[in-house]
Order: sequence, then C-alpha cells, then structure tokens
Amino acid sequence: MSQFVHLDTPSTTTGGCSCGGRDEGVPALDVRQIPHAIRHATVFGAFGAIRPGGSLVIVAPHAPVPLLNQLSARAPIAVEYLLEGPTEWHVKITRLVDED
Repeated sequence: MSQFVHLDTPSTTTGGCSCGGRDEGVPALDVRQIPHAIRHATVFGAFGAIRPGGSLVIVAPHAPVPLLNQLSARAPIAVEYLLEGPTEWHVKITRLVDED
C-alpha cells in the first residue's frame, strides 16, 4: 500500500522548485517530436509555468496560429516570429501582465 508523505520543502512554501537549477535566457520547447495528440497540451503546461513578463520559444513544423489563438484565450500574450519556415518556425511567446 502506498502512503503519501508531505514534505515541507522550499518548493511547497515558496512556490518554486528547490533543486537549485536556474534557466539562462528564454527556454525553448521543440514540439516537432511531441506526438500531435498531446502537442498542444504540452505547450499549455509549459506556458502555464511562465510568469507574467516571461517568455517561451516554441519550435514548430508550421506556423502555430491555432495554438497561439488558444494561448491568447488563456492569458494576454505578445508574439514574435524569430524564424518563419519553410520547414520550422521559431515563435517567442511572452506572457503579458493581466490587467484584469
């Protein structure tokens, strides 16, 4: 039988990871190798970890217009195309501060 043990670590008290690792620059997520059935859900999860003012670069096999529309419905974003095809697109998505 499994038992849940609650550990009071810095990650549970401060809302961040306690591993000590830090990202340098803007993280990139190459979605070309992610199965199509879970691709958008993967991006939603990664985008959910980005705080207002932070950015994420998506590397996609096509212009991710439907995905960008779905993300903009979740939170205000700014979009910058860093590379536009023909075989891959690099799109920088910045989460803006929600004015509501």
